[in-house]
Amino acid sequence: MSDRPFMPGLALGRMLYEEAGREIIETIVSQGSYAAALIGYGSDVLGYDSARSTDHNWGPRFQVFLDQETAARRSDELDAALRNNLPHVFHGFATGFTEPDPLDNGTQMPDLASSGLVNHLIEITTLSDYLGRYLGRDPRGDLCLLDWLVFPDERLLELTSGAVFHDPLGELAAIRLLLSDCPRDAWIYKLACQWRKIAQQESFVGRCAEASDLIGMKIVAARLAREILKLCFLMEKTYAPYEKWLGSAFARLGCSARFSPLLVTALRANDHGEIERSLTAAYSALGDMHNGLGITGPIDPSPRPFFSRPYQVIKADRFANALLAAVQSPELRAIPLRIGAIDQFIDSPDYMENVEMYRRTRKLFEPG
Repeated sequence: MSDRPFMPGLALGRMLYEEAGREIIETIVSQGSYAAALIGYGSDVLGYDSARSTDHNWGPRFQVFLDQETAARRSDELDAALRNNLPHVFHGFATGFTEPDPLDNGTQMPDLASSGLVNHLIEITTLSDYLGRYLGRDPRGDLCLLDWLVFPDERLLELTSGAVFHDPLGELAAIRLLLSDCPRDAWIYKLACQWRKIAQQESFVGRCAEASDLIGMKIVAARLAREILKLCFLMEKTYAPYEKWLGSAFARLGCSARFSPLLVTALRANDHGEIERSLTAAYSALGDMHNGLGITGPIDPSPRPFFSRPYQVIKADRFANALLAAVQSPELRAIPLRIGAIDQFIDSPDYMENVEMYRRTRKLFEPG
């Protein structure tokens, strides 16, 4: 890490655009023919970056979105203008970067060269191409509810986070607004499937304890804690980030103060009784939140035995089934398996980063 004072990347990107980039860009394209923003990948976009982040793929940067015709005619010229005219160092940070390292997932490191062309991280693209790379399609066309099940939350979060610096036609703001709010039926369906995930595992902590399987009990408790977190995000209609930032993002939710002590206790404890009490208290809190949403009639959120076995659970299927009954869409009601959206049943980062997989995943939701 550098000794220089840290500056959040989002602020740095805005300053680069306003103090250096804008003038260069507008010598090549007109003020009304492009948009500029910092969205997409990166801890800086989500506001989680720190001095640790500065060692790779971080620095003064932003995206320039051109229309298709301007991009075809002027992209190379604009890139050359930026390479020739950007300062090599901006507020103490390199604007140039090494070439992508093929042995390290394309990682680029800051390059403090003081002369020559600037190998910048300013991306020049079109909004349609950018959205296609992120979601597998441009969502400005007709979207159906099944499409919302194959857009991962982390991708939607990245597209709706960050900041827009210049958007004279309002196109970027409009697409961010569209993507910021999952349609009601798709949201209810995802809530139901998340409750179902809890229902499938909530008795396992007790069973592992009976088998004297401490490791198994702790693994199940941690997995349930994760499912509880994901349900909290859904209830607050907030997209969840990928795992590295899940806890940091959870701390920003309105319900985190109520849930955090319970989940920390469940994760730390080695005693079955303490884990069970913490998890069932969290389940009851989830039940209270569910009832507050008003989607279904009130459901008793108190813990209860798991059939004839002495494990305390909430019988989460009660919530899942009530929510599924509240789904109006025949398209969603016809889905053969209650597996939820793509990031509710797939954990592989390689899969989630491959938009071709989104198109294949959609077929899982289609009857027959």
